[in-house]
Amino acid sequence: MARPPGPGKSGWSATVAGVTDAILELTDQPDDADLAVLTAGLDEFNEQAAGVLDRRSLAVFVKDRDTGRVLGGLAGRTSYGLLFVDYFYLPPDLRGAGLGSELLRQAEDEAVRRGCRAGMLYTINFQAPEFYRRNGWRVFGEVPAETDGISRIFLTKDLVTPQPVSR
Repeated sequence: MARPPGPGKSGWSATVAGVTDAILELTDQPDDADLAVLTAGLDEFNEQAAGVLDRRSLAVFVKDRDTGRVLGGLAGRTSYGLLFVDYFYLPPDLRGAGLGSELLRQAEDEAVRRGCRAGMLYTINFQAPEFYRRNGWRVFGEVPAETDGISRIFLTKDLVTPQPVSR
C-alpha cells in the first residue's frame, strides 16, 4: 500500500510484500555509507552469479615532483575483462606533449595485465573525442543531451589486438 511522504519529507513509502515498510529518498548528495550498501549488495550478487568478483580500482596520477600534489590523471576500474575509464583530466599546461597518451597507455597496459581484453569510456563532444580516436579508441554510440549541440560519445578499444595509433 503506497502513501505520500509525511510533512517535510521528500520520499515515497510502501509496504513491500506485506513485510517491509520502505521509504524512497531522492538526493543529490548521497552518503558514502549509503553508497557502500549498494556497492556491497551488487558485489555479492555479481560474485554469486559469476563465481568471481574482480572489480578493482585503477588510477594513474600526474604529481608535482616537489610537493607530491596531484595535478591530473586518469581514474577508473577493471571488472570482468573490461577497463572502464571514469575520469581523465590534465590541466591545460600539461596537454599537447604526449602526457595524456602516456597516462592512457599505462592504464591500458595495467588493464591487460589484469586480464582485460577491451576498454570503454564516454566523453562529451567538447572534451576529448579526437584524443581518444588518435589513441585507437572507436566510437560505438552517441547520445545527445538536452542542451543544443552537446552529446555524450561512447568509445571502446580492443586492448589485446595491436592497433595503429595516429598522431
